Amino acid sequence: MWEQLKSIDRGVLFILISALLGALNGATAKLLSQSIDPLEIVFYRNLLGFIIILFTLKKFSVSIDTSKLHLLFLRGFFGAVAMVFFFYTIATIPLGEAVVLNKTSPFFVTILAYYLMKETISLRTFFALLIGFLGVIFIMKPFGIEISFEHILGVLGGFFAAAAYATIKKIKDIYDARVIMLSFMAVGLLIPLFLALFTPLVTIHIYSEPMIWLLIGLMAVISTTSQWFLTRAYSISKASIIGVVSYANIPFAIGFGVMLGDAVPDVVTFIGIVLIIIGGITVSKKS
Repeated sequence: MWEQLKSIDRGVLFILISALLGALNGATAKLLSQSIDPLEIVFYRNLLGFIIILFTLKKFSVSIDTSKLHLLFLRGFFGAVAMVFFFYTIATIPLGEAVVLNKTSPFFVTILAYYLMKETISLRTFFALLIGFLGVIFIMKPFGIEISFEHILGVLGGFFAAAAYATIKKIKDIYDARVIMLSFMAVGLLIPLFLALFTPLVTIHIYSEPMIWLLIGLMAVISTTSQWFLTRAYSISKASIIGVVSYANIPFAIGFGVMLGDAVPDVVTFIGIVLIIIGGITVSKKS
């Protein structure tokens, strides 16, 4: 009993550290977006990660099963699009709101699991989904005519993140984790590069300012460390407990956002945040 309690405590500690680092990663991206385009952040963040993963593959080679390459590409595509939308919303709306909208992914995972994997949805989970999406409506404020394109992209980011998670579930026993990450980073490189070459939407600049590269490198270190703590938390504690505590990154993100100049959430937005947290916790506890 005591060993189990200590295991849970460590898992909670690890997920709290991961949540704090995840919010700090978002704050770094928001700070960086004041100097460079969000799609450039996606490009350079993935370029650095791509090089690091390639180096590890060179040191410890892995075999690649070619029979499921389409699923590997889909995981990369969904994850990269989710990152593009997330970084764009971070740059254009308050950090706390961007993180909250991205945290709608558990709702979409439940819906996708129902349609694609034939998993059942209980009455409690159904009401949790309704509560969560009601929270999204409060944040987007459609009745106050404050709904924005950026908020829609934030919700779409949550959907594509969920699609990426669902795809990982299909291929996690086929491909090494580094290969899965490499597919995600490769597509994350190609999307902004394609837009830069064939559209006027993006221009990729070569930067010489040390501060920009310092922030990009900091993002790489923070996000990797956050993922390590997240993985450790899920490995030593129940997924339901970790899923609930992971919502701590929302107040962390709101705090960092306010420090960077975001307004404190108004009452309607705060109600929406609370509803999404309640819905997300209920969905997390279903397992």
